[in-house]
Amino acid sequence: MRKPELNSQTTGLVAGLVLPLLTFLVFYLIRYGDISIPEFIRYVWFRGILASLLSLNILPNLAIFYLFIRKNYLFSARGVLFATFSYAGVILIVKVLSG
Repeated sequence: MRKPELNSQTTGLVAGLVLPLLTFLVFYLIRYGDISIPEFIRYVWFRGILASLLSLNILPNLAIFYLFIRKNYLFSARGVLFATFSYAGVILIVKVLSG
């Protein structure tokens, strides 16, 4: 059986996209678990803190990026970087739409 390749852009991209979502989910469950996720998103949207919350959720990507660099998984690090820039684009759009 073939060993999975960890040093690939796909691995980094998936890790970079999933980790902020998990961070968002953990924050939601710990702090606002008593309301539904759509209510929570509406709440942070109308308070004007959705972009800030999304920005904070990207911070764990820094750790996974550093880990990939330390292990010399440069293609995976590139995938994490691409995912982070993708999230930055989403955050920019949210900031523009929220005024």
